[in-house]
Amino acid sequence: MDKIIVLDFGSQYSHLICRRIREFSVYAELVPYNISYDELQKHNPKGVIFSGGPSSVYSSDAPMPDDKIFEMNLPLLGICYGHQLIVNKYGGRVKRANKEYGSSLLTIDNDRDLLSEVGESVRAWMSHGDEAEEIPHEFQIIGHTESAKAAAIASEEKSIYGIQFHPEVVHTEQGAEILKNFVLKVCKAKQDWTMEGFIETAVEKISKIQGNVLCGVSGGIDSTVAALLIHKAIGDRLKCVFVNNGLLRLNEEREIEEMFKENFKVNFTPINAAEKFLGKLKKVKDPEQKRKIVGEEFIHVFTEFAEENGPFKWLAQGTLYPDVIESGVSKGPAAVIKSHHNVGGLPDWLNLQVLEPLRELYKDEVRKIAKLLNVPEKLFMRHPFPGPGLAVRIIGEVTQAKLEIAKVASKIVEDELLEANLYDKVWQAYAAVGDDKAVGVVGDERRYGNIVMIRVVDSIDAMTADWTRLPHELLEKISNRITNEIEDVTWVTYTISSKPPATIEPQ
Repeated sequence: MDKIIVLDFGSQYSHLICRRIREFSVYAELVPYNISYDELQKHNPKGVIFSGGPSSVYSSDAPMPDDKIFEMNLPLLGICYGHQLIVNKYGGRVKRANKEYGSSLLTIDNDRDLLSEVGESVRAWMSHGDEAEEIPHEFQIIGHTESAKAAAIASEEKSIYGIQFHPEVVHTEQGAEILKNFVLKVCKAKQDWTMEGFIETAVEKISKIQGNVLCGVSGGIDSTVAALLIHKAIGDRLKCVFVNNGLLRLNEEREIEEMFKENFKVNFTPINAAEKFLGKLKKVKDPEQKRKIVGEEFIHVFTEFAEENGPFKWLAQGTLYPDVIESGVSKGPAAVIKSHHNVGGLPDWLNLQVLEPLRELYKDEVRKIAKLLNVPEKLFMRHPFPGPGLAVRIIGEVTQAKLEIAKVASKIVEDELLEANLYDKVWQAYAAVGDDKAVGVVGDERRYGNIVMIRVVDSIDAMTADWTRLPHELLEKISNRITNEIEDVTWVTYTISSKPPATIEPQ
């Protein structure tokens, strides 16, 4: 399988480069910027991309790649900071400039190779504080903006390109086409990354493991697809366990049991551990602590089950690529955004080996696999639900009162989106609640009640998201239902922050 390697220099968009490349059936992988030359060679890439990043090439602590990477004679594309690295490496000069953040008009000066079939000009997304003042001798300018005369440069002889803008974000017109030009025309990579191929490879790999596998299923798409892949590979050596942690959506525990029994021929055991989880979360307010408590309690329950029903050698999980990146375990320079219960929250005393068949995938890729495995559409089109459940949608301490509000309010949001034929058109929708309260009037009485926050977002892969512009009439209907049907709620708010800077979940 042909592969493009992306070196991560800390840009918030680094992962999007991989995601965009995969959209045209070429495998791309994000690796730390300081990967060694020898380690990079093991990947046998068809091309290398340097991501953007917040640093300046002249800073004493600026992240720098292994110098030998420039000698690999592979096609190389530098984006933003990566562009400046190339300019600096080959004898050009980078200068401090006025910070430019937003859309600029990119004029195409040379429409061969990288910028072919893009047009005479496009809107390009800028996010930088440095820029190329002088380009290296063997390079030429192939694109410019009003403020950046060397917004795109090329050494066609070396197959090395630098662009000051970000083609990976949707704000850049023809950005995907520019990346496609680099990957398909310059690197000549084969389009052999398919979900059919992934299933075949994953099943072959999993079939070689020794011992029995314990898989925690939540009813969500990730854990369900992981379980079905493993079952396809090892059959009855897989045992699926569903743990009701008391933090699920309204009536979800019953729906999950019915779904597995009706649709999937796997060993399935439900466990009601709600009291244990809620007991551990009493008086805990810190979101990271809540995530880790939920993750550790899951392992306690699984370990206890394994000791009574084993032996098991493996614990399977539906970990996805974004989980790995956000938890800071991809060993890149990006900061930890939040630990995930199935990544950063695993305890040191875990005595089962972890099996993560979906670790390389984005959410939409998992949905494609679900369809290929004949998972009912109702399941694979369900909105994502966090592993720690409502613990991260309840700000502050998890109480029965707030649990009930979050469950009922979220059900109202989902029901109204279904009624409006919008549920399948948005990525995620839910209601969150915290400790803030506001005065309301019910009848002629003053009431001091909870504030509910509605969150609805559009996304492709959960790595970035934009808040959904719902019709005002629908928002009004949702608000009226929540305040009328949930006694302790007086205000309903709508969250209009996108990711970044926000995250999709509140905690």
